[in-house]
Amino acid sequence: MAANDDRDPLFRYDDPVFADERLLEITHLPGPDRIVGRDEQMQRVADALNPAIFGSEPNHLFIFGKTGTGKSLISRSVTQRVITEAENDDVTVKYAFIDCGEQNTEASIVKTIAQIVNEPDASGVTVPDRGLGTGDYYKRLWQAVDHCTDVTIVILDEIDMLEDDEVLRKLSRAGENRRISDSSIGIIGISNKIDFPDHLSERVKSSLSRDELVFSPYDANQLVEILEKRRDAFHDGVLSDDVIPLTAALAAQEHGDARKAIDILRNAGRIAKKRNDTRVTADHVRDAKEKTEADRFNELIEGSPQQAKAILYSLTLLTENSQEKEFPTKIIYNQYKEIARRLDFDVLSERRVQEILQEQNFLNVIQSEREGRGRGRGAHAKHRLLENPSIVKKVLLRDSRLAILEEE
Repeated sequence: MAANDDRDPLFRYDDPVFADERLLEITHLPGPDRIVGRDEQMQRVADALNPAIFGSEPNHLFIFGKTGTGKSLISRSVTQRVITEAENDDVTVKYAFIDCGEQNTEASIVKTIAQIVNEPDASGVTVPDRGLGTGDYYKRLWQAVDHCTDVTIVILDEIDMLEDDEVLRKLSRAGENRRISDSSIGIIGISNKIDFPDHLSERVKSSLSRDELVFSPYDANQLVEILEKRRDAFHDGVLSDDVIPLTAALAAQEHGDARKAIDILRNAGRIAKKRNDTRVTADHVRDAKEKTEADRFNELIEGSPQQAKAILYSLTLLTENSQEKEFPTKIIYNQYKEIARRLDFDVLSERRVQEILQEQNFLNVIQSEREGRGRGRGAHAKHRLLENPSIVKKVLLRDSRLAILEEE
């Protein structure tokens, strides 16, 4: 490496905190020795996919569990091991991981799977980003699957976000309907909504035979072990003794979310580095927790219409100024009308506000439940924030149009 005098002084070329920060990235797929507390679930996923090693159709599988319980990690890890083992028997297994929160239409999912598995020289087709109808994308998918793989495993993360479940029926019936003849397809659907199958269309329910698996939250001891497996992301001696136990304890309070624990630990290191501290301490962890929560909530509402943000702000104000945690639509609507006036927004109807609240419930931004008013009096919905109101408020006020609410 050239001497420091030869490098651009605008950048820094040492990292006093991290030895390998990539170990703390969400996209990082750890080796089996770094996976903690999921032996039983790993075996169940392996049992479902085992036939793929020999070129046979794997069992379809639905996996349920709260965020950060290892559903996606185990699915990807076991699938990668299947691919490696299949190669030993000259069987070609490919997999496509689809985040249905980002790609939820039938056409986009089919196109993406086809693009991942396709090898134009082998299939004789290309899969363009645009310009084809859904039916044409299916035709190219079947050709790519048949010519380029023996088994294709499709992992649909946040499967409950699908706009239309028809894609499940067509993928699961591809062989039976003779769309493909020399290959097979297995589906892994991942969701934090255990009642998701109840909402499938009858056609899909009757055609999609599957196993189901539930991932329980990690406990504090498991979270400590998970974080210890990633200690080597930092230089020796950088973490104070209380950092990992505190990080695990904070994440354990949030339903045993390993993803959040890892996010907090990474953010703690980044905060320490930004402050030019050579040790990561409990103070960095506490600051990192707030940053992690704000970043996550920002991801949830990113792209939301400003009217939806105004409604969320109304619920936030009610939560801040009351002992109650849940509020009926009517109360939220009355608060929203005042907020809309201050923002010079057109005031939506109460029915439309109710619809937006239900959309936010579907996106896991809030939780909505219907509550009976008593015999013969019907039911109404109550809504509550799923995040600390101070965090929600801080994130919402990042929107320049809403920022004036803080100034008044």
